[in-house]
Amino acid sequence: MAGDLIRGIMTSRTERNSSGSGVVYLDANATEPLRPQAREALLEAADLTGNPSSVHRAGRKARALLEQARNTVARYLDVAPLNCIFTSGGTEANVLAMRGLGQGRRFLIGRTEHDAVRKGAPEDAQVVWLDVDANGQVQLDKLEQALAQDETPAFVCLMLANNETGVLHPIDDVVLLCRKYGAHLHVDAVQTAGRLPLSVEQSGIDSLACSGHKMGGPKGAGALLLRGPAPARVLPIFEGGGQEQGRRGGTPPLPAIAGLAAALGAALEQPRDLAPLRNSIEQVAVAAGAKVFGADVPRLNNTTSLALPGKRAQAQLMRLDLDGICVSAGSACSSGKVAFSHVLKAMGAGDLAGQALRVSLPWNVTEQDVARFIESYTRMAQSPAAIGLVDSVV
Repeated sequence: MAGDLIRGIMTSRTERNSSGSGVVYLDANATEPLRPQAREALLEAADLTGNPSSVHRAGRKARALLEQARNTVARYLDVAPLNCIFTSGGTEANVLAMRGLGQGRRFLIGRTEHDAVRKGAPEDAQVVWLDVDANGQVQLDKLEQALAQDETPAFVCLMLANNETGVLHPIDDVVLLCRKYGAHLHVDAVQTAGRLPLSVEQSGIDSLACSGHKMGGPKGAGALLLRGPAPARVLPIFEGGGQEQGRRGGTPPLPAIAGLAAALGAALEQPRDLAPLRNSIEQVAVAAGAKVFGADVPRLNNTTSLALPGKRAQAQLMRLDLDGICVSAGSACSSGKVAFSHVLKAMGAGDLAGQALRVSLPWNVTEQDVARFIESYTRMAQSPAAIGLVDSVV
């Protein structure tokens, strides 16, 4: 397929991709393009004046739309509607779970977790870091050792799919170990919700965080989903006016929430297998000398992490950006910084942790977009190694 894509490269670099611009956007794990269904739902909700907490007619109309969105999210992710707590995004959902459900527990956190989780435990909490193998999956024997070494109940935090590599943890095995030792399992599913079918109730996961803009919804809304009877008790981070059954204070951002629900439905009702396009990228990248991280284990079908030995990630980003290609060097949630990836460092990547790019294909990516990337990446890979100096991991 890679050969077909190369032959199909557009002759003019000013021709436009599916987004209607000369830019090729391949950074979906930072944020997905807004889906048309989400845009429509957002605009409809934005036209409503009422506060969902008000008892008058305008408020009741807003409340009805809020609960409709809650029912939609709860149905697709399989929880009781009152166990769907809307938040401002994935970070707040993760922190609300850790601080609202983890009281009196010790925290077992994977080394490759997003910073929202790595920095989300209460300051006085006991934290044990869980090692991963060379593919980025949690080492189950180390997890069991950590669960067994202390009688204090554990709060285990493992993301379903890694935001940099797309690698999936063996979550079914993790669930069994957590049940065996009475641990609470919290899953950051920000990269997974909308890309893979999920059932909180059937999976055995105790709590799950998701984010609207990672599904193709607007920024500004996320959700914490809870397994079991509703409404589950959660200690709020801030109480405010007692919204979300007293578990998350503050007026809900109704347009963003409506967009989240619409995006989740569109993503799951119209799934797209992006693996062939991702695989074509990896085939060309490997031929050009790149290393693919996590290639031997299950991954999200839209995500690849590629390292070019001898070429700093920042220099690669700059080169591709000059060609109108948008990718990243890891998480987009680090204030614009480009640094060594803690994910790849935990996987034992050494210097390659500072030489890797993340390519994550959006829901509306085209073959022409991928062909543009392949052309630019191949040209960059063949350029002199002096593209950037390489620092060692410290």
